[in-house]
Amino acid sequence: MKISIITVTFNAEMFLEKTILSVLSQSWKDFEYIIVDGASKDNTVEIIKQFELSTKNGEFVGILPEQFRWMSEPDEGLYDAMNKGIDLATGEFLWFLNAGDLMFDVNSLQTIVNAYLETPMSDIIYGQCLIIDNNGKALSERHKIAPKQLTKKSFLNGLVVCHQSMLVKKTIAPKYNLKYKICADYDWAINAVEHARHSCYIDDYISKFLIAGISSQQQKKAWVERFFIMKRAFGLCKTLMAHGIIVLKYPFVKKIPSFKKTTLRELIPKF
Repeated sequence: MKISIITVTFNAEMFLEKTILSVLSQSWKDFEYIIVDGASKDNTVEIIKQFELSTKNGEFVGILPEQFRWMSEPDEGLYDAMNKGIDLATGEFLWFLNAGDLMFDVNSLQTIVNAYLETPMSDIIYGQCLIIDNNGKALSERHKIAPKQLTKKSFLNGLVVCHQSMLVKKTIAPKYNLKYKICADYDWAINAVEHARHSCYIDDYISKFLIAGISSQQQKKAWVERFFIMKRAFGLCKTLMAHGIIVLKYPFVKKIPSFKKTTLRELIPKF
């Protein structure tokens, strides 16, 4: 089972190395690693190059050429870059782990492979996610906990599976719809589940997701995008009912503590 791990980055020199090291530290080594950079102006490319043929104390600590590909060029935003990653991938499953995100521990890939071997008919493998801050400190679980049974209907409750904790078989993986600038991952996840024969649930953390501040203007755009995605997927009546339930539950939703904003590409989409 070969997994394509895809990292999209843009001016994220503060976070990229930690993400790369979390991939390289995995006990399961049958993976390929793809980094898609959006022509960063900082030291992102220099950081990537350090891992191409890197040695330390005479020991190889980089990424084997056959496992590693990267590119740096202008793009049309986060989801365009993620589509480029899909095109480059040759693995059986796709796993997006963007700059700042981390695998949960050194055995995360092994945990995923073990789960798949028990349910080889699975087209989607997913688990739980831990939210971290800029310094890698754990903040909380997501307030949306991944359900044990994942269906299209599950997404009436929003993006119930963290994008960083969801692996999709390449043969069914859709492209990201570039008309959505903030919530294309929600649309992508719904489409993937629609085409999946079976999903494999891992009752454990498999990733750490770096979350950061988002402006109120972007939040409003996200709400609008989610509404139209839900309308397309479920129809107007179910969408309105789902939003009514969300509004009623909102005062009781666990809030993540605020902290210093980052400049991650996910939070500054190109409109």
